[in-house]
Amino acid sequence: MTHDDDHTSWERHSGTAPELRGIFAGVPAPVAALCATVGGGPESFVASSFVPVSLDPPLVSVCVRTGSATWARLRGCSRLGVSVLERGQSHLARRLASRAPDRFAGVDLVEGAEGELFVAGAAVTMTCSITGTAPAGDHEIVFLLIERARAGGGAEPVVFHGSRFRRLSREPLAPADWWPLSEWQ
Repeated sequence: MTHDDDHTSWERHSGTAPELRGIFAGVPAPVAALCATVGGGPESFVASSFVPVSLDPPLVSVCVRTGSATWARLRGCSRLGVSVLERGQSHLARRLASRAPDRFAGVDLVEGAEGELFVAGAAVTMTCSITGTAPAGDHEIVFLLIERARAGGGAEPVVFHGSRFRRLSREPLAPADWWPLSEWQ
């Protein structure tokens, strides 16, 4: 095994948060907007920590910074709209994550039956309810029960990697690089 000095490294007792953030930046993640109507208007939280958790029951999770004012407003909603943003919607991720009062201007939102909101054209949309939370350092893991879900007909998600929004490659792996599902344990 070789060591490449051009890479970021981090060790618990000597590393800094910015160095660890650099390590985390090496892990690609889908970008999800959690949206709902709160107090008569739209509210949104954008997460790059969206993770499928379980098929039975159908669960996903997001990580939320402890003390997030936005999450404090959303956590009381009975339903949240989760929109995994499509590859052409990275500009919406930035906009919805901002604190600007007009951040919803020009964003095409679709309202669900119970106040959940979805970003039109998203790669995946889900109606979810909060089923539990767990403390996790300076964050909280929020578990969301999927009540309804829809995939956007082949739309590809935008991913966050290297502190930038990126698109997945359309080039498939060679068959020699496949890992058969029968071998997954």
